Amino acid sequence: MCFMRWRPTRFPVPLIVWEVIDVLLSAVPVWAWTRVMTVVARGQTRRFNRHPVPDVTRTADLDYVGDGSTEHHLDVLRPTASTAEARPVYVYFHGGGWTSGDKAALTKYCATQAASGLVVVNANYRLAIRRDGYRMAHMVDDANRVLGWARAHAAEYGGDPDRIVVGGDSAGGQIAALVVAMATKPELAEHFGVTPAVPPRYLRGVVQHCSFADTDLALGRWSGIGSGFVRMLLPTAKRTLRGAAFRDAARFLSPVEWLSPDFPETLVTTSARDFLHRASVTLVERLRGHGVPVESLVLDRAERGARHTWQQDAALPESQTVYRLLQAFVRRVTAAPVPA
Repeated sequence: MCFMRWRPTRFPVPLIVWEVIDVLLSAVPVWAWTRVMTVVARGQTRRFNRHPVPDVTRTADLDYVGDGSTEHHLDVLRPTASTAEARPVYVYFHGGGWTSGDKAALTKYCATQAASGLVVVNANYRLAIRRDGYRMAHMVDDANRVLGWARAHAAEYGGDPDRIVVGGDSAGGQIAALVVAMATKPELAEHFGVTPAVPPRYLRGVVQHCSFADTDLALGRWSGIGSGFVRMLLPTAKRTLRGAAFRDAARFLSPVEWLSPDFPETLVTTSARDFLHRASVTLVERLRGHGVPVESLVLDRAERGARHTWQQDAALPESQTVYRLLQAFVRRVTAAPVPA
């Protein structure tokens, strides 16, 4: 189903203005984007986490690999009130263009979902910082390890390891979709050298907020900055590829290329102000083409607060709309018995 919200605005922004902004942003090099996002992230962490959510217990900085790296830390957030019934588990991966971002900025977002009755795992992963040589293979390996940790330890925090929903925003949404697709697409798992940690029947749903779900968008409309990011995420041996060979390599970074009828039911949220809006639209179309049940929330440009990854900011009314839909989605997809 698709939910559309329209609200008139007194001062509509001409379409040509947004087209100019798109052109300017597409010319930003990766290194400049990284520096800007690093600065922005500090302010977001403070701003997003004002007014903590009450009645939620947070267990912070658990090492899901055991190597002591902060990039391998996760938080578990759960309702303080105890219950005899195990709660659904929501695993979340932050965005940040693969080169920045941290779980800390998503603390209130995750706490808000936990307050609704979920056990939430808020995870970091290795970032594509050039000096370390991390690529997409490292990120999906980390995401897979997070799912394995959730499967093994969720019950210790009141969660049900048989009822896992995986979500993320922007780059984190892409990582979430890829790691779930690996459970149903052996070719994708083999490409990244990953053995899926959780059987598909326990992955009950996927949540995509403004996800980088389609690399064709990056290689087309956003070719300037997009191709730079794609090359950065590829293995070193493939970063110099050109033409069809480059696009074939990029296909392994594109969740829309790895969907199947076995992909879990999915919730997609985006808006006309999201510069990755087209990727989300394509994701919804491809999911439906495979017969996968999908809900989509697409906010109109009149929703002025709904810019890229606005869902992180719980103070926005537009975010509260997303949260209500998300919480209902998780309850519904985790309500049925585990498939045999």
